[in-house]
Amino acid sequence: MDPQRQSPSPCSSRPSSPRSPCREALGYVGIDALLDQLKIKAMKMGFEFHIMVVGQSGLGKSTMVNTLFKSKLCKSTLPGLGVPTSQTLRLQSVTHVIEEKGVKLKLTVGLGSRPSWDPILGYINDQYERYLQEELLITRQHHIPDTRVHCCVYFVPPTGHCSLRPLDIEFLQRLCRTVNVVPVIARADSLTLEEREIFRHRIQHDLRTHSIDVYPQKCFDNDVNDRLLNSKIRERIPFAVVGADQEHMVNGRCVLGRKTKWGVVEVENMEHCEFLLLRDLLIRSHLQDLKDITHNIHYENYRVCRLNQSHVLPRGPGWVTLTAAPTCAPATPRPSKAHLQVHHKPDKEC
Repeated sequence: MDPQRQSPSPCSSRPSSPRSPCREALGYVGIDALLDQLKIKAMKMGFEFHIMVVGQSGLGKSTMVNTLFKSKLCKSTLPGLGVPTSQTLRLQSVTHVIEEKGVKLKLTVGLGSRPSWDPILGYINDQYERYLQEELLITRQHHIPDTRVHCCVYFVPPTGHCSLRPLDIEFLQRLCRTVNVVPVIARADSLTLEEREIFRHRIQHDLRTHSIDVYPQKCFDNDVNDRLLNSKIRERIPFAVVGADQEHMVNGRCVLGRKTKWGVVEVENMEHCEFLLLRDLLIRSHLQDLKDITHNIHYENYRVCRLNQSHVLPRGPGWVTLTAAPTCAPATPRPSKAHLQVHHKPDKEC
């Protein structure tokens, strides 16, 4: 048996079209019922999603999370003071179960400030390590709890007059190697429409110049439809967003928005901000794709790196013991064809 095994490449980890010719059945078989079976099973198990929101304090990270899921998931300000709570000043995660039309979503939200990337990357890698340790058990759980971070929303301060700062560039470069990153322009209502577009183009230029591959990545577009949809999204990234968790009356209708001296900034109005684009990307169109890329690419990077650092015990084929988790993330954003040395003991003849 060849002792070397190749880890799956990014292309092989994505679904591929079948080569076998499609044949029409002579009569009704019931294959279409598979969709109903999958739906029933998924409804019973529920779904898990872990999102992290990163940025400097005071940019409305907690409010944005509450706006995305229309729930009081995070406390944004102290009553009557309007100052950030301690939750936005340190890395902390909260978990809630949200149910809508019979669909249950176990949502984990991580909030982190931006003084250093070490706590953020350490938290992300800790979740990968926890999942890996569960996978390596001889007797594994029927369903391994998925606490891995599927998406990181990075808040860019609305400076307007300049592009990304060196700290933002370094932070994004490190994050993109480990997790799916979606940058947004926070508190976009502080910029005029012209300033917002200029600022967006400058950020896009910085992302290209410094090879920062944010989500959705071009190399993971599976077909023409994905390419067309994701190209439109990439043209608008970073989204200019405004968060608000209070409703106001505007022209006889109740809208979600933020009241100012000159009017109400409507969160769900595309003429005011691009919150709808962010919500559609994270929840309505790309949630499962975020989870797939996390499992097949980012987690696979971490898994290959850890197994390459491990020592194989002689107690059985494929039995692996791991040393202490590394403090750094894998150096490359996509897994190469790394070789894992795994020693197998010859099976005893019965």
